[in-house]
Amino acid sequence: MRKWECYTAAEIQPRGWLRRQLEIQAQGLSGHLDKVWPDVRDSAWIGGEREGWERVPYWLDGFVPLAYLLEDADKIARARRYIDAILQRQQPDGWICPCREDERATYDTWAVQLIAKILVVYYECSGDARIPDAVYRILRNYYELLMDGTISLSSWAKARWFEAMIAIDFTYRRTPEDWLRQLAALLRRQGTDYTTLTERWKRPINRWAYETHIVNLAMMLKYEAVSCDLLGEAYTDKAEELYGILKAYNGTPVELFTGDECLSGLSPIQGSELCSVVELMYSYEQLYAYTGDRKWAERLEVIAFNALPATISEDMWTHQYLQMSNQIACEAFPGKSLFRTNGSEAHLFGLEPHFGCCTANFNQGWPKLALSAFLHSGDTVISALPIPSRLSTEAVTVTLETAYPFVNRLHYTIEARKATTFTVRVPSFAKKLTVNGKARPTADVSVTLSAGEVRELVLDFETVPVLEARPHGLHCMRCGSLVFSLPIAYEKRMREYEKNGVERKFPYCDYELIPTENWAYGFADGTLRVQRAPLTDVPFCETAPPITVKALVAPIDWGLEDGYETVCAKVPHSTAPLGSAREVTFYPYGCAKLRMTELPMAK
Repeated sequence: MRKWECYTAAEIQPRGWLRRQLEIQAQGLSGHLDKVWPDVRDSAWIGGEREGWERVPYWLDGFVPLAYLLEDADKIARARRYIDAILQRQQPDGWICPCREDERATYDTWAVQLIAKILVVYYECSGDARIPDAVYRILRNYYELLMDGTISLSSWAKARWFEAMIAIDFTYRRTPEDWLRQLAALLRRQGTDYTTLTERWKRPINRWAYETHIVNLAMMLKYEAVSCDLLGEAYTDKAEELYGILKAYNGTPVELFTGDECLSGLSPIQGSELCSVVELMYSYEQLYAYTGDRKWAERLEVIAFNALPATISEDMWTHQYLQMSNQIACEAFPGKSLFRTNGSEAHLFGLEPHFGCCTANFNQGWPKLALSAFLHSGDTVISALPIPSRLSTEAVTVTLETAYPFVNRLHYTIEARKATTFTVRVPSFAKKLTVNGKARPTADVSVTLSAGEVRELVLDFETVPVLEARPHGLHCMRCGSLVFSLPIAYEKRMREYEKNGVERKFPYCDYELIPTENWAYGFADGTLRVQRAPLTDVPFCETAPPITVKALVAPIDWGLEDGYETVCAKVPHSTAPLGSAREVTFYPYGCAKLRMTELPMAK
């Protein structure tokens, strides 16, 4: 049974740096995609002639909660226009995707699973009374078409069958009819069984395949959590076993797995797709809500505070398709691509570098994180993610003032209108915890309030920077949930052009980042000093980060990857110091667009 339930966008109000991050997103590409990008602006979903498959649903998956969290009337109205257009085109038998009836057998029904999930997201934000019936009819039609053999799962729908469980569970809770459980079982039978494919994850190959596709695997980790109740099966934490294999053979320092576009091993110069960042976040959110196991919340923090901001520009008008741990330049490769199955421009910052799925899908990252700040079970509320937020329900109001993860102070004000138990999830890496000035063991903190009671909780704790071992004799620096990188100064080269009828122009043009300083260093020792500065108007600021770490490094002969002028070698040619050690400043990974994250010890 699910441990925690989510609150709605009407009950959670982002504050502080989190609200500012959402405002930047709304002022950037997310808030304008329906105005500037033909695949959303002119989509077949709303009667146009452009893409009629995943891109509008992907965009709505983030744009809808973004609009409601910010209480932005204009964006709420624009989201409603898309939902209205989609619902108006739903067929009498329940089919909702934009294709002719004679095309259904060949239409990839991943879009059916996706739009049903997005309509659930919209309902949870808006309360629109039309949605439950629309989703019921989508699922009933899907069930009937699968049962009579008119359609069957293939391609992306087969690889992502578990995504339909969000809508099935939503509908089953309202109308517990047996065919919904039969639909869940049918999808599982026809869908990919990833537990039989793990040997393929251990040795990357330069061949595209669904079973090693990084976004499929990011989604897959939650399959048991979202389906086991519907299937009448016990939860066995299969996710941890699968996560362990992926991490051992393809892990990165920021809780990602390499995938450019399929699994790419343990090299710090292979890429990770942006879609996998936000889908891993969503999987970890679902896994924590279902299990209550803190490991998923802590892994979520690492991705959210590092990988997500690192691969999107400060103004959130551009993004990368692929990010790299050791990324010394973002310049198009003039010859053969470094990436296994992605093109030579996949690591540029732009409108849709390599492919446009991430252009639409990156929108869900920050809004869904905000919606995961507080969770509940009965009369118990948990501060699941200590990010600045306010929770307001009939039973309780909780306000969290904090600059976490940059500063380790959490100031809660809890106002109970009904008897409430309130719990703070304290990170396992926290040290020297105090609560209202009194020392406490570093464990979760719970208080029980009676109706009418107001309580303040102030938690302070320490986090210590450490060097963690990485493959190939390299190390990375981490302090709490933040990973730190050696930033590399760069110059921008702007590229404005048109391709396939899609215009790239400022501010949503493409950019190459060209390094202007040395990057070939190794750690001289393990001495690390944390420094903090005030938060600026940009939370993950490239030029004035709110937290940095001083470390001693020495220049080494690192060298370039064979055949490339803008990629460092996978491992250094030599770790012998070429000069004296000097103190340098490491930035949070999310604040460093060009960076060296995995370094050797210079010796």
